[in-house]
Amino acid sequence: MTRILSTALTEFRIALRNRWVAIALVLMAVFSLVLSLAGSAPTGGLGIDRLSVAVASLTSLSVYLIPLLALLMSFDAIAGEAERGTLPLLLAYPIAREEILIGKLLAHLAILTLAVLLGHGIAAAVALWTDENALDGLPALARLSWSSVLLGATFLGAGYALSSLSRRPSGAAGLTIGLWLGLVVLYDLALLSAIVADNGGWFTIHAFPIALLANPADAFRLFNLTASGATAAAAGVGGAADAIPLWQSLTSVLLWPLAALAIAAAAFRKVTP
Repeated sequence: MTRILSTALTEFRIALRNRWVAIALVLMAVFSLVLSLAGSAPTGGLGIDRLSVAVASLTSLSVYLIPLLALLMSFDAIAGEAERGTLPLLLAYPIAREEILIGKLLAHLAILTLAVLLGHGIAAAVALWTDENALDGLPALARLSWSSVLLGATFLGAGYALSSLSRRPSGAAGLTIGLWLGLVVLYDLALLSAIVADNGGWFTIHAFPIALLANPADAFRLFNLTASGATAAAAGVGGAADAIPLWQSLTSVLLWPLAALAIAAAAFRKVTP
């Protein structure tokens, strides 16, 4: 544990000098403020407090932004060490490779957690200032915060795996962007196209819920929309939240970070200095 914490502290200091850290904090703060202000308009028609509606908007923001920030922070975690020539020295230390990965994960998760708390704190402050009933939405916001951290952990693990496989930061950057586009953007478009083509058939009834749970970004969105009861404010794939039990999306949200870290550890074990 001491070696993991030492690695985490070192990586945290390095991450503080990374421009993506500043970008993460600024983006979360700005977008959260904009969404909390703009998302309060329909609350009268929906009959729920402003913070709950803001949570639905922040969920959509997190689905796109958290994975991207996590991948941008992790794509050179291994490839960058190899290119700089520090990987052989790192592996020469009396510390297991899994401990190195966990240390990097803790440091990067700390950065993401700061960004999430900053953005969500701003959203809560705006909602509480403009709506006295916004306290009702605090449990949903807290649930969104910790599940956002888990979503970030999933894509941090994916970034480490791609960084280990690529061995060059430029190649790892291309792979991570491709992964983000595939899972966050194109995946849902493909599912919606399949639903239209299926016209209420076997895919829509049986395969579609499984396909949603198999994607960490979609499982995260379904979990938060279902738990917050704000599905009326959602559209597209998010509208399927009521059809999938809460425990199934929660299970997917909890298991994906462990699976991603296991994949990253397996890829890192094959890296030679």
